[in-house]
Formats: sequence, structure tokens, C-alpha cells
Amino acid sequence: MVVQLGAGLVVAAVGVAALPGSFAGGGTRSWWRRNENMRADAQAAKDAAAQAFYELDSTQRDVRISVETVKAVDSSPIAQRAVGEFDELSRRVDETSGAYIAALDAHDLDATELDTGVAARARRELEQSRQQLLRMKDELEKYHRTLEPLLSRAESQLAQVAPAVERAKQALLAATAALDAVREAGLRADEPARQLAALGPELTLLNEGAGRHGVQETLRRAGEVMRRAETVRGEAEHLPERAREIDRRVVSLRTRMEALETKAGTVEPTLSELRRRFSSECWQDLQRVPQQTAESVKAARVKLDEAATARDGQRWADATAALGTARALLNTSDGAVAAVGERLRQLTEVERDPKAEIDRTRFAVRDAQRLAMAGRSAPDPRHAGPLDAAVGRLDRAVEGLTGRHPDYWHFLRETAGVREAAAQVVQQIREDMGSGH
Repeated sequence: MVVQLGAGLVVAAVGVAALPGSFAGGGTRSWWRRNENMRADAQAAKDAAAQAFYELDSTQRDVRISVETVKAVDSSPIAQRAVGEFDELSRRVDETSGAYIAALDAHDLDATELDTGVAARARRELEQSRQQLLRMKDELEKYHRTLEPLLSRAESQLAQVAPAVERAKQALLAATAALDAVREAGLRADEPARQLAALGPELTLLNEGAGRHGVQETLRRAGEVMRRAETVRGEAEHLPERAREIDRRVVSLRTRMEALETKAGTVEPTLSELRRRFSSECWQDLQRVPQQTAESVKAARVKLDEAATARDGQRWADATAALGTARALLNTSDGAVAAVGERLRQLTEVERDPKAEIDRTRFAVRDAQRLAMAGRSAPDPRHAGPLDAAVGRLDRAVEGLTGRHPDYWHFLRETAGVREAAAQVVQQIREDMGSGH
């Protein structure tokens, strides 16, 4: 019946009849299973490569964070080399990742018709990409291990940033509080206030952080801000005591000035006695002491008034400077007044017993001569010369004690000079002995 319908139909019928036989025989079904197995293998290779790519990307991010940490803190040649090595590694990682992405884009494993050869090639190329990705990951991890000493130091320094900045801020708060307390006490504290205001821009830079200015610079700035803020706080806290100290010094110097005026009243009587008892050479250099004392006291009074005015105006530096000048003037006048009385005492003693001064001076010379001869048959010319000159000088001073009014003051200066010359020789001998000469 099928044949009678025509050759075309016969062929078609045969074809239809053959289809069930083909599937039942298993040849086509076996080919389909192999195709699906190749697709599965390629998909597994794709998933494994994707996992390797993810791990490499994660490792690269971790290493980059470490490198950026080192870079932000350490500018040493070793650190710079390490950063350069990472740049080269990153370039190679990018190349490897690019090759993986190219292999991934080259094959559509989800295509309905996937040739076994294409699937096999996709599996092979993706497996190769996975191996390359894993090798790059290993290289990154090895590099990361070599970076650990630099990273440890960098992290240690980074850990110092936040506490250092916080200490600086706390110092600024303490300085501000001290300044406020001083102002509440009625003191202006203009200079500490100016110094504190100057730290405002530095605080702004600190708040911008180490990310912008670098760790070392931030640590340096934090330390500087803290130091300056503590200085401001110390000055502010010291102001009340400084004011009290200036008040005490003003009172003390006024008292001293009044006492000096009282002592100055004894200068003229003392000078009169010097003029009456001794030659003019003994007191001529003291003639202007009364006038100089009066002038110094007057100048000191002016300076004390200036200091008091500056203190009332809270110009602490001006007050301190004026007090220093007043004290120097009073010191000079005190010395001059004391010198007049001391001159009378010395002249009186030598007039009464010049032999005591002569004996004291000769003893000093002989003591130096004995030291110069110790262990020697003849003295060193460097020592003998000055000592012989001292002996001659003493003899001339003694010979000058003649007449009704000898120049006792010249005599005393000469004996003092002789003793000084002997003392210098003794010092020189001892230095030579100490150095082994």
C-alpha cells in the first residue's frame, strides 16, 4: 500500500520508519550524551576558573591595602622598591585576568548546539586560565609575606596617629580652659590668647587626617600642637602667680630702695673721715659715690613706677623688664655705698698694722716658691720669673709706706696683686703636675 502511493511517499515512509530504529539502536543517543558531558566539563572548568579569579581579585585587594599602608607611612628606599614590585605584579595580574576574561568571552557554554570540539577547547583554555590565576595568586601571597616587616612598622606608626591627634586636641582644650579661668579672674592674658588662636589652622590640618598629609607629618604636627598648647596652658596658669610675684618684687625693691637711701646717708660722713685721715689717692675714686647713689635711686624709683603701671596694664614682659633694670641700679648703688665703708675699714686696718698685710703676702709668695722647688734643684723659669717679679713688687710696695700720709690704698692694691700673681703660679704648677709635665 505504501509503495502504490508513489516513490516520494515511499521514501518518506522509510525515513519516518527509520527514526525510531535510530534512537532505539543507541548511536545518536551516545553522541548526545558525550556532548552533554563535554559541556558539563567545560562548565566545571568555567566555575573553577571563576573561583580562582575571585580569589586572585580578593588577594590583590588585600595586598593593595597593605601596600597603600606602607606607602602612606614609609618613604625609605626599601619601601619604595616594595611598592615598585607591587606595581609590576599588578600589571601581570591585570594581564592574567584579561586573558581569563578573553577565554570566558570566547565560548558560549549555554549555546543549544555546542560542538564537542568547542566544549573541549573551552575546558582546556579555561583550565589554563585557572592555573595562571592560581600562580598569580601564589606570587601575590609570597610578595605579601615579604612585605610583612614593612607593614608591621607602618601599622605601628598608623596606630600612633589617632592617640597623638587626640592628645593634641586634649591639650588645646586644657589650654582653652586655663585661659578662660584666667580671664574669669580678671586677667586679660592677651599673649597666651594670641598663641592659642594661632593654633587654629594647625587643628584644621590635623582634622584633615593622615590620609591627606601623611602619617609622619601628622604625627609631627600633633606633637607640635600639643607642645605649643601645653606652653599656652602653662603660661595661662602661671599668670596669677606671675602677677603676685611682680607685686612682691615691686614691694621688695621699694623697701630695698628706702634702705639704700638710709645707708647712703652714711657715705658723706665716711668720706669725710677718709679725707681727714688718709691721702687723696686713698679716696679720690669714691668722691662721686653720693651723687651716683642719688641718681641711681632716682632712676630705680622711676623704673619701679613703670613696673607698677605695666603690671596694672597686665603688660607682664614690660613689668618684668622694668623690675630688672631697677634691681640692677640698686645693686650697683649698694655696691658703691658698701665700697666706701669697706675702704675705710681696710685702710684703718693697714694703718694700724701694715706688718700683718706684708706677712700675709710674703707667706703666699713663699708657699708658691716652695711648690716651685718641690722635687727640683732649680725652679722652672716659667715659675721663677713671675715669683721673682712678685717679690720685687712687694718690696717696692713696702718701701712706699713712708711719709706722714702714705698711700695705703696703693699699698693694698699692690699686695693683692702680688698674692694674685703667686696664686697663678701655683695654679700653673698644679696643672703641669696633673698633665704629667
